[in-house]
Amino acid sequence: MEFTASARARTGTRDADGMAVASFVLGLVGLLVLNIFLGPVSIVLASLALRRGTERRGRALLGLGLGVADLLVLAVLASADDTVSWTFGG
Repeated sequence: MEFTASARARTGTRDADGMAVASFVLGLVGLLVLNIFLGPVSIVLASLALRRGTERRGRALLGLGLGVADLLVLAVLASADDTVSWTFGG
């Protein structure tokens, strides 16, 4: 079975839309856990989705913002006790 140009375009857009949603979800989860890993992944996925022309541009931009927020939260919490690890409570 051979793909036509329009089938490839739909698949590429669908892939970019999936990356935009994944970026948003990973950025959101990254605010709570594994922000050192999920923040950069969210940023990369959002950038790829925007570059590939996603139809969910707003979600990709939110994923990008949340990825940056993940890294900012990590920086603030790490500077509070001068270590990369942090815990809740005393």
